[in-house]
Amino acid sequence: MKKLLVKVLILIIVFTACSSQPPSIRVLNRRSNKANVQIKTANNNTININDVEPNQTTSYQEIEEGYHQATATIQNEKASPYIYFTTVKERKYTIVVLDGATPYLRVDDDGPK
Repeated sequence: MKKLLVKVLILIIVFTACSSQPPSIRVLNRRSNKANVQIKTANNNTININDVEPNQTTSYQEIEEGYHQATATIQNEKASPYIYFTTVKERKYTIVVLDGATPYLRVDDDGPK
């Protein structure tokens, strides 16, 4: 009986460890012009989220866990804001292209998946 209990506990631990989901990211554009956002990930991959219309929020997409850099190119504007941020498993994030005289980026932690 003890061996069975130990095996069940091991299976539960393995299942829990393997079931963790990678973080997810999306973009919200608060500016009045289209925005293109490029994310350089922790593993030196690049994710491009292009043609985000004003006041549009994209759908979530998975990203690896770690330290990332996001930059935005905004249509008809010279400034290209950037931000560094960290993601962790089981969390969702929104990169917000902020409205204002100078474009800025903010990353919001949207909570657990």
